[in-house]
Formats: sequence, structure tokens, C-alpha cells
Amino acid sequence: MQRLFEKIEGNFREDFRINREEARTTSKENREELAQSLKEFQETFERGIQSFNNLQREKFTAMDERQQLLLSQTEKRLEEIRITVDEKLQKTLNERIGQSFRLVTEQLESVQKGLGEMQTLAQDVGGLKRVLSNVKTRGNIGEIQLSMLLEQILAPEQYEANVKTRKGSDAIVEFAVKLPGRDDVRDFVYLPIDAKFPKDVYEQLLNAYDNADPAAIEAAGKLLETTIKKMAKDISDKYLAPPATTDFGIMFLPFEGIYAEVVRRASLLEDLQRNYKVVVTGPTTLAAILNSLQMGFRTLAIQKHSGEVWTILGAVKKEFEKVGGMLEKAQRNLQTASGQIEEVLGTRTRAIQRKLKDVDTLTDSEARAILPEIGDLSSDNEE
Repeated sequence: MQRLFEKIEGNFREDFRINREEARTTSKENREELAQSLKEFQETFERGIQSFNNLQREKFTAMDERQQLLLSQTEKRLEEIRITVDEKLQKTLNERIGQSFRLVTEQLESVQKGLGEMQTLAQDVGGLKRVLSNVKTRGNIGEIQLSMLLEQILAPEQYEANVKTRKGSDAIVEFAVKLPGRDDVRDFVYLPIDAKFPKDVYEQLLNAYDNADPAAIEAAGKLLETTIKKMAKDISDKYLAPPATTDFGIMFLPFEGIYAEVVRRASLLEDLQRNYKVVVTGPTTLAAILNSLQMGFRTLAIQKHSGEVWTILGAVKKEFEKVGGMLEKAQRNLQTASGQIEEVLGTRTRAIQRKLKDVDTLTDSEARAILPEIGDLSSDNEE
């Protein structure tokens, strides 16, 4: 039994040795085969890498050539564009510069012309200043402006110039509007209007405003109020004489600036109206007052002529009654004539026809031969 186990063990060991040898041989062969495969794979991979590198190198070379070509074409195109843009810019710049020079030249000519006009205007202003420095001339300016307003709004018969409104006085008011009288004794009463122009005082006030000097402004304002009151007193004393005139007069200031300075002093206006019976107006205010008076004149004219219209209508009514009577008489005459014609055409004609019914009727030619004075009856009937 033991020898059997030893024999089996020996066989097992021999088989294990043989298997180990075979495994070693197989492993060696496998390693060699694996080494050979790895070597072949390495060679193949190296060849593939080399081929890929060559292909990439060729592609990069072709891409670089195309890039160089594109860069060259782009540079050429950019150069052409730059040349075109430079030409257009140069042309546009020349045109703009030419236009600018022409514009500057025209503006310089305008400035030169304006300077000449300003010099002329300065001379005119100097002349105007010299004119306005004369008190009499200043009064004439206000009078001319007042005259223009009256001419534009009122009719010539609605006002008068250079009027003596007070009996026994040589004072002459520049203009007086003729208002309808208050009773049957007077056809109209005068509304005195006098133009005043306190230029020197107003200039002092303007200079005080320009210098922003409160004390000078107050002093000039008081001086202006005093001057306006003196002018209002002059109008009241010289030109107001009710009932020949209205119980108030109008002071006309020819410039809106002076009028605005007076109007914004409410106490001054109240004093002028209460103590001197004078209303201060500027060009715009006087135009409004004159327009109101013109509307009043038109209303009075309508009222005056309405009575005449009623009188004319009464006369027309009377004449119409006469015409109606004459028409009735003519109608009766026509009715009488119509009855007579009816009698002739009716009763008498039928009686004659009955008497002549047995008489033979002649032809037209036979009738004309016997009675030539009756003419051609057929032609008369046709007509």
C-alpha cells in the first residue's frame, strides 16, 4: 500500500514536473510571441506616427501657403481700399474746405456789411439822440405817434387837432376827441388828449437800474412821479373845462417802457385820477380806448339812423296803401272789361250767328275781292 502511494506520488510529481516544463515552455513561447507582437505593434505605431506627422506637416505647409496667399491678397486689398479712401477723403476734404472758405468769406462779407450798417445805425442813433435831446422835438415825436393812432382808428370828423378847449385861454391841446353832447344844447364835448415824453427822467431811472443802485433807483423813481404829476396838473389846468370838455383828460406816453414804469406805481395812478382827473395811457392802452370809443360812435350812429329808418318805413307803408288802392281799382276795371268781352263773345256773337246761319259762306278769295280792306284772314289766323 505504501509503495502504491509512493508510486502515485512519484507519478504525480512527474506529471507536475512535465506540466511545469510545458507551462514554462508555453509561457516562454507566449512571452516571445507577445514580445514579437509588441515589437510589430511598435513598428506599426511608429510608422503610423511618422505617416501622421508627414501628413500633418504637408497640411500645415499647404495651410501656411494659403495663409500667406490670403495675407498677401488682404494686404493688397487693404492697400487699394486705403488708396480709394485717401482719394475720397482728399476730395471730400477739399470740397469741405472750399465750402468752409466760401462760407467764411460770405460770413465775413456779411459781418463787414453788418459793421457798415452798425456804423450807419450808430450815426442814426446819434442823430436820434441829438433829436431827442431837444424838448420840442421830443414833444413832436409823441404828437406824431398820437396823430397816427387817431388817424388809424377814428374818422376825421370824430376828432380835431390843436383845439382851444377853455374860453379865454390861449392853451391849445394837441388833439381832442369829439364825444356826443349830454343835452340838446351841445352837439359834442371834447375829450383832451396830450402827449408827454419825460425822456431825461426816464433815462436817469434806467441808468439807476443798470447800476443796480437802490438809492439811485428810489431817487429817480420819485423824480419820475413828481414829473408825471406836474404834467398831469398842466393838462388839468389848461385843457379841462366841463361842460365844454369831459371832466377828465388823457396823458399819452409814446413808449411802453415809460408807461409800464408809471402803471406799476398804483398810488401814482390813483393820485392822478383823483386829484388831476387825468388817465395815463401808452400806445396799446390808447388804441384800446379809441377802439372802444369807435364802437360807441357806431352804436350812436345806429340809434340815430334807426329813427330815420322808421320814418322811411312809414312813408313806404303809406305809398304801399296808395298802390294797393290803385291795384284794386285796376282789378275792378279789368273785371268790367272782362265782362264786356264775355258779353260780346257770348250773347251777341251767338245772336249774329243765328241771324246769318242761312247765308252762304264765301271763300277767302271771294271775301277779299268784295272786302279788300280785311286782308288775308288765313295769315292773320296763323299769326
